[in-house]
Amino acid sequence: MRILHTMLRVGNLEKSIHFYTKILGMKVLRQKEYPDGKFTLTFVGYQNESENAVLELTYNWGIEKYELGTAFGHIAIEVDNAYEMCEKIKNLGGKVTREAGPMKHGSTVIAFIEDPDGYKIEFIQKR
Repeated sequence: MRILHTMLRVGNLEKSIHFYTKILGMKVLRQKEYPDGKFTLTFVGYQNESENAVLELTYNWGIEKYELGTAFGHIAIEVDNAYEMCEKIKNLGGKVTREAGPMKHGSTVIAFIEDPDGYKIEFIQKR
């Protein structure tokens, strides 16, 4: 068994695809529209779905905003340098919500950013 993907509902598919591909460097792996159901699924990731877990961006036509709730935490991405990634995100117009630095009560360097829908993404710097 393995985790296949995590699904996120997005309010603007084009903005979300731009964020995950142009800002975070993922690739669009596949996309399909479902006219009868009035939704589009776009799968993005760093590697093929057969090799790694990916994100499923679900756009329900006509819905521009979702309540994120309090149960979902964040997506974590390992990066070579969290400080450099924060600068890159800011330079590309992204939102950094916690600058890179050691985590509380530990030494692991982390940072947090938000995607266009407000989902939190944690950068964890490689040791």
